[in-house]
Order: sequence, then structure tokens, then C-alpha cells
Amino acid sequence: MTGAEVLDVGREGIVVLLKVSSPLMLVGLGVGLIIALFQALTHIQVMTLVFVPKILAIFIGLIAMLPFMGSTLGAYMTYIADRIVSG
Repeated sequence: MTGAEVLDVGREGIVVLLKVSSPLMLVGLGVGLIIALFQALTHIQVMTLVFVPKILAIFIGLIAMLPFMGSTLGAYMTYIADRIVSG
């Protein structure tokens, strides 16, 4: 493998990482912003109000996005296996 091919595999790995992790990060960001706005408007500063809804939202998002994440990682693994076989 040449240096350019190694960089190509690394770049593709970073793209797959972003594709897989970004939906859950966006769910956490959205729920965090909504809760922060709610806390600012009502002056309620309870710490569990931040963590519990965010954990539940990320868990539901994980269940919803699991097929997409699995297919993306499976396609990347197939890509890597093909690169290994081709030498």
C-alpha cells in the first residue's frame, strides 16, 4: 500500500465515524438546547432535569438509528476487507 492509499482508508474511516456518530450527537444537542431554554425561562436549576431526558432521547435515537449505523459500519468493513484481499 502506498501512502496515498493509507490516507484514503483513514479519510474514509473518519467519514464513517462522522456518519455514525452525528445523529446521536445532534439528538443530544437538540435536547440539551431545549432543556437549557426551559431552565432559563423557568429558573429551575435541577441537575437531573438535564441528564434524564438527554439520556432517554439518546437511547431512543440509538434504537431508531441502529439499522443505519449497522449498515454503514458493515459497508465500511466490506470496503476494508476488499482492500486487504486486493493487497
